[in-house]
Amino acid sequence: MDGGGVPGSEAAAQAKRPPLFAPRARIHPKKVSGRFRRLKWAVLAATLAIYYLTPWIRWDRGANAPDQAVLVDLAGRRFYFFWIEIWPQEIYYVTGLLILAATTLFLVTSLAGRVWCGYTCPQTVWTDLFMAVERWIEGDRNARIKLDRAGWDAAKIAKKIAKHAVWLIIAVATGGAWVFYYADAPTLAVALVKFQASTASYAWIGILTFTTYALGGLAREQVCTYMCPWPRIQGAMLDEESLVVTYHPDRGEPRGAHKQGDSWQDRGHCIDCDQCVAVCPTGIDIRKGQQLECITCALCIDACDGVMDKVGLPRGLISYDTLANMERRAHGETPRLRLIRPRTIFYIGIITIVGLIMLWTLATRSSLEVNVLHDRNPLFVTLADGEIRNGYTVKVLNKRHELRHVQLAAEGLGDARVAVVGVDAPEFNLLVPPDTLRAFRVFVTAPRDAASHGSASFHFVVTADDGTVAHADAAFRGPER
Repeated sequence: MDGGGVPGSEAAAQAKRPPLFAPRARIHPKKVSGRFRRLKWAVLAATLAIYYLTPWIRWDRGANAPDQAVLVDLAGRRFYFFWIEIWPQEIYYVTGLLILAATTLFLVTSLAGRVWCGYTCPQTVWTDLFMAVERWIEGDRNARIKLDRAGWDAAKIAKKIAKHAVWLIIAVATGGAWVFYYADAPTLAVALVKFQASTASYAWIGILTFTTYALGGLAREQVCTYMCPWPRIQGAMLDEESLVVTYHPDRGEPRGAHKQGDSWQDRGHCIDCDQCVAVCPTGIDIRKGQQLECITCALCIDACDGVMDKVGLPRGLISYDTLANMERRAHGETPRLRLIRPRTIFYIGIITIVGLIMLWTLATRSSLEVNVLHDRNPLFVTLADGEIRNGYTVKVLNKRHELRHVQLAAEGLGDARVAVVGVDAPEFNLLVPPDTLRAFRVFVTAPRDAASHGSASFHFVVTADDGTVAHADAAFRGPER
């Protein structure tokens, strides 16, 4: 009898639970002007110019090398960045760049919050561009809200088609610019227009067109709020001395409507106009404190400063500030900015160390490298006269874009003799083509007592015709005694 009431109570409990997924409330950010909006436009123009124009910059590397300044040559297994050429075995440079980028992001976040998200993140840049197109075609906030609520007529359909058409053009240009980094840009551009490019090129353009259109035009703030992990990670990067976009409740509260001529006595400076909410690209109310949706774009600062100018009050009701300074003001202390603190010193130290190591390795790296592989089976051969012979594969890497003649010798193994298969004069006539890794089959022959304990260490020395020298350690094997 009692069991009959359980399902009903469970149903009632489930009805009281909040939904797992909240419906999306469409955001219509309002146009705003001010110093931070101008800064965002400047950053947008600079970053887009870098992205779209970089593949077209030329850089002369000689007759046997590509002349594109920035190129990821997958076929040739090279990465070119102006005067720097990275080979596959130098992947540690990419690792170093990733460490520098991550640590710099941590440092900037600890100093000034999510400025990366607010100004230079690709999602922010392209979303800003897509919203500018939307505003240009459909109008500002009120016009767009009215248009969305209106029924479908010819004017609304025309505006929606025009907006999405421009979005698609931008998305296609974005995908096209990306593939130019992996091939000679002028050549690939002609091939794309003539439909003679590879299937992979068209596939990647299609993929990036879809992602740019979907993330920048449709998803927008959903990417920052739900897809990107950085809002959750940034909490570990911030501290009470980090500059973040902050509403000052000590000055703004109690808030309320204000009419011209009313006294400001016994009330705050916030007139509850909600302009800070109207301009926010993620739709939050900064007056509620720090929120993970805030990307620190500072557009709410511009909006609030404009309102303060109109009502004749000082700017800065919303500003970049630190939590520590808010506490200092509350206790009558003078606000100050602490840029140098243990956290930032740690990040600066990592950046300095990794940067110096990379600069040193770049400055001292050789244009000639040698790598040696010892034969595994057999490890050695005993010749008829009692001498021991070992076989090796010696790989010589010529990083220059010109043919080089190299000498090969073995040092540290007494009277050992070196022979290169297929070469009559191995010490003086080994040819290594430009920008190429060439492998040589090498035999080293030495007296039986050269490896009296079963193994002896020595090294190969490769000397180029320009005087460049490269060494590689090796082991000479023989019978154990």
